[in-house]
Amino acid sequence: MKQGLRIWLLTTLTITLLSVSALADTGPKPLLTVRVENAPEELYYLDLLAEGTYEASPAEDAESGYSGIDWNYSPEEAAALDQDLLAALRAAVPDGWHACTAEGTGGAPMWGELGGHDTGLQGVRLHTFGYVGLPDTYRILIATESGDIHLFPPCSRTVLQSSVTVDWGSRSVQVPPVWMSYVLQTLCTLLPTLAIEGLVLLLFGFSWKKARRPFLLTNLVTQGALAVCTSVFTIQNGVSWWSLFLFVPIEIIIALVESGLYVRFLTGQSRRRAFAYGLTANVCSAVLGLSILEPVWHSIVSIF
Repeated sequence: MKQGLRIWLLTTLTITLLSVSALADTGPKPLLTVRVENAPEELYYLDLLAEGTYEASPAEDAESGYSGIDWNYSPEEAAALDQDLLAALRAAVPDGWHACTAEGTGGAPMWGELGGHDTGLQGVRLHTFGYVGLPDTYRILIATESGDIHLFPPCSRTVLQSSVTVDWGSRSVQVPPVWMSYVLQTLCTLLPTLAIEGLVLLLFGFSWKKARRPFLLTNLVTQGALAVCTSVFTIQNGVSWWSLFLFVPIEIIIALVESGLYVRFLTGQSRRRAFAYGLTANVCSAVLGLSILEPVWHSIVSIF
């Protein structure tokens, strides 16, 4: 009996560990989009620099010429790169830094686009860099075919996915203010909630004139706090299916708290009706909020 129980526990633990390993790589990953305005008309390469001298990891064979290029390009694509321009880019890397794509990260992998891709807008190109090796502190290095090389000042990433704009004409770099993304995410979460719960309030027969004060005070405290917390969480961590495990219990608690407050402060209908309204309104707003959470986050990320 004890032996069987021991085997069952070991089997359960093994399955749990395997499940955790499988989920370790799920969910949104770090991403940085570099927007180049007034981009060089000639061929150029752009790379992110991270602090520290590049050293090949034990799995990498430095003697065979291994570099971060192998993470990002097939052998055919790598052979098509301008080797002189690539060498010039590497030579321009200052001491104490290393080029994440042209040299490598030496550890966690990162994907990047040296040449970027066209946006359809004149003079504008986008370069995307991402995955777990994306540095928090970075510098942008641009090298052109004619030998024009510029190294931009250090920048920092404070959220999971963000963007930065480089103006090649003025040799300047601009990082969008992160606080604006938090404000926009909060408003996009809170306002639809107020709208749907206000509509349900009227459908339950409550007078807006009599109910608006307790309704607004209750929601601005409960849903306002939830919107702020949701904003911080999503901007910093992104949105994935496992977010439900965090938000659903919180939504249940808020639904019960609001229903209790409505029973006490809403007038014009029975207490049972007020409680039913609280539950119904929160279910509706939770379904709406969770359904728009990911697209809203993606939209905000694309802006900032």
